[in-house]
Amino acid sequence: MTRQVLVVGAGMAAMSAALEAAAAGADVLLVAAGGGSSELAQGGIAAAVAPDDSPELHARDTLAAGAGLTDPAAARLLTGEAPATVAWLEASGVAFDRDPSGGPALGLEAAHTRARVLHAGGDASGAALVAALRGRLAGRVTVREARLESLLLGGGVVRGARLSWRGEVSDVRAGAVVLATGGYAGRWPRTTTAELVDGSGLLAALAAGAELADLEMVQFHPTAYAGPGRTFLLTEALRGAGAWLVDASGRRFLRDVDERAELAPRAVVSRAIAERLLATGEPSVFLDARHLGPDLLRARFPGFVARCGAVDLDPAREVVPVAPAAHYTMGGIVTDAADRRARAAGGRRVRADRRARREPPGQQLAAGGGGLRPAGRPGCGGRGRGAGRGRAGRAAAGERVAPRRGSGAGGRGRPAALGRGAGRAAAAAGTGGRRAGRAGPAGGAAAPGVAGCPRAHRLPRRGGALGRAGGGGPARSERPAGGHRARPRSASRRLDRSS
Repeated sequence: MTRQVLVVGAGMAAMSAALEAAAAGADVLLVAAGGGSSELAQGGIAAAVAPDDSPELHARDTLAAGAGLTDPAAARLLTGEAPATVAWLEASGVAFDRDPSGGPALGLEAAHTRARVLHAGGDASGAALVAALRGRLAGRVTVREARLESLLLGGGVVRGARLSWRGEVSDVRAGAVVLATGGYAGRWPRTTTAELVDGSGLLAALAAGAELADLEMVQFHPTAYAGPGRTFLLTEALRGAGAWLVDASGRRFLRDVDERAELAPRAVVSRAIAERLLATGEPSVFLDARHLGPDLLRARFPGFVARCGAVDLDPAREVVPVAPAAHYTMGGIVTDAADRRARAAGGRRVRADRRARREPPGQQLAAGGGGLRPAGRPGCGGRGRGAGRGRAGRAAAGERVAPRRGSGAGGRGRPAALGRGAGRAAAAAGTGGRRAGRAGPAGGAAAPGVAGCPRAHRLPRRGGALGRAGGGGPARSERPAGGHRARPRSASRRLDRSS
């Protein structure tokens, strides 16, 4: 099978890239093995669409929340394109919530200095966005259920992908391959995303010769349900609406940590909760939304009320146990700002050097196994936080550390386009570049230096370089990257989720 553009992924980035490529006249095949993380998102999209707001102010808030780790060029690109992206989504059928005057209902969330977060369907924004784009695929994009096994190489260029489904394996040749497979937050025992988000797309790219960077940059959402039953996310918009975080005694402990209290960046809030749990030995803190009243909760957060009801909680009358959980990853495939040429000079390479906020190493958040703790022991890179004189060590010592150039995919960011002509298709997809997070600082700074993180960079041997100009068409001696035999994925091939 041959296609002009092959897009791999199930979420917003994949669908928007496929739609834009199709609108440009390409023959597009979109493949995914199931649902991803986009439709699970409860919070909205941050964009400077209010009269008292601007992309420049949005970028300033993003850089402040990033605590020196954000790429300024990527943040400005992200915030500058956000209003037009909202308009594109509306033209694609997304119905954003409206205020009584008919304008967009804008919410205030952590780390923003303006109310700029748009929602669709209350606290079901992800489902509304995915449904709108999924409805536009019919007649424009060919959609197939399949799992990515490997990328096909020919002459040092990506020529397509090897796919599998229900025991059958097939090769698809393509002039351009767009990877929008998400990150690897689904590998944590406590996570807000789907298990399918397991880093397999990044592994395929690495095996084909791509460069990965910032794999340690994982964001932990502060408020995931921590009682009996399945973990679920409690949207940050609840705190934006005035909900509190309290300890077992009912005390709002965040006011001792940051003057913004519940509206501090996610990394600050997650770290404060983790430290509180370690100090008290309690399994959770609590989200208190009782003072918001049942009418507001039912009107603005129907999903939250329903999910609490499923575990026999009434948030209008009871506090809800919460603790941090792996939310999404911000590292991924290194590309340029137009998502082109994901190629590692000299072959496969993973950047895993350390970064840290300008805070004492013991104040950094770390995760391993099923819990969270202050960092202080070696993790993926083999050194303790701030221990070396690399980027992280210099940052921890208070020195200025310039961000690296480039952007990536793998978290909730732009897809990585591998091969000829996919840059234009990918440029319209997603809402962020590397270290810019999602659309705005609601994403906050990542939890830096994650100890005990999944060893996603311990992979098979390099298969070759990819992204060189001139892909497309039949290739000689095509083979799967890494040279490993393609076969249906099974539990035995997954990385240990407790690693």
